[in-house]
Amino acid sequence: MVKVKSSFFCQNCGNQSSKWIGKCSSCNEWNTFVEEVIQKSSPIEKLISGSVTKSAKPQLIKDVQPLVSQRIKFLDKEFNRVLGGGLVQGSVVLIGGEPGIGKSTLTLNIALSSGVKCLYVSGEESDEQIKLRAERIGGNMDNCYLLQETNLQQIILQANQVEPQFIVIDSIQTIQSETVDSSPGSVSQIKESTSQIVKYAKLNNIPVLLIGHINKEGSIAGPKILEHMVDTVLQFEGDQHHIYRIIRSIKNRFGSTNEIGIYEMTSKGLIEVENPSKVLINNHQELLSGVAIAASLEGLRPILIEIQALTSSAAYGTPQRSSTGFDLRRLNMLLAVLEKRCGFKIASKDVFLNITGGIRVDDPAIDLAVVCAILSSNFDLHIGSTICFCGEVGLSGEIRPVSRAEQRIIEAQKMGFKTIFLSKYIKELDVKSSEIKIIKVGKIQEVLLHLFK
Repeated sequence: MVKVKSSFFCQNCGNQSSKWIGKCSSCNEWNTFVEEVIQKSSPIEKLISGSVTKSAKPQLIKDVQPLVSQRIKFLDKEFNRVLGGGLVQGSVVLIGGEPGIGKSTLTLNIALSSGVKCLYVSGEESDEQIKLRAERIGGNMDNCYLLQETNLQQIILQANQVEPQFIVIDSIQTIQSETVDSSPGSVSQIKESTSQIVKYAKLNNIPVLLIGHINKEGSIAGPKILEHMVDTVLQFEGDQHHIYRIIRSIKNRFGSTNEIGIYEMTSKGLIEVENPSKVLINNHQELLSGVAIAASLEGLRPILIEIQALTSSAAYGTPQRSSTGFDLRRLNMLLAVLEKRCGFKIASKDVFLNITGGIRVDDPAIDLAVVCAILSSNFDLHIGSTICFCGEVGLSGEIRPVSRAEQRIIEAQKMGFKTIFLSKYIKELDVKSSEIKIIKVGKIQEVLLHLFK
């Protein structure tokens, strides 16, 4: 009789221990260790591939035949862009996001608009619920098969019968494999289920979309090795109270990790946004103080975003600092630069900052626009509606150059802006058209002299 081994796993990060401990040494969480049975997986190669897998042999690099990766093109251009041009045959894509952000809506929309045979496996919703969502979204329902199942072996059997061109599994935390004696969602269960799914996808050349939940830290729930096992990791983010959603590529073996896709959440599902600059900039009828336009870069796509700032006298002893869509620590750093290097008395005032559209921006090129918006609100002087900014602010108050300035200038021209502020330390610009006026500055004070004469 084979002796059954067991071990303790952290349900937050996947750290393994031979005995139960109260605090995880890896993620510092308390009471997260659960005992799980370690059982050697039974051979399922015959179930997956129908034949015995041949052992690999070493060969010279020059003898390796190049692989021509065929991709499935979707009608969703934003999703194709993030994947690098479409879904590669035999690849496994992991999509993570907060509850209610729209992961199931996105994958169902992709399945209905793909035009190829798809198997949609749901372990969380009934077939009737999925059909109601499909009717709301609209699309071709002739090629999409629904399967309500959580047993992995049964899913593989049904997939062999249907023979789909790609599979959607919602979600990986609900899938259970018979080869592991533990509950669904546990560390060992997620590892084993994902391993078998990856093996099935590679051997049968069928791409698989996996939906994964996230923990309170914002990372995908389960062990970190889950992200290493799959080919592509996509992060679906956004504020539930705003209509815009962003899908980012965290890892992509078949494309760039600098691409993003922007969607708009409506009553009919997620609609792709082809020109984000139009929807992220409000056309005010009157010029208001505290508003500045930044030429940002999300991935490889230039986007013009509107930044709103409000400064007021602190009603209490300690001034408030609040930001939405912008790093609060970086905001405090910029305020310290304005106080120390530029001589503006803002330490005793409340400062509120907001990035319109509910998106989060980490591009340092918006620093100059943030500073100008704060000073505009502080002086109660408006900034021209045809002016935009692009520059990083250093600790000494200098305006530092940013990458891909040419793309930002071209996007500003396209949106009808007449003037753009850049760093004077930037190298020679390769801009064919000179329709926009480029003002190069080195200090924040120089920007103010041009804005508020």
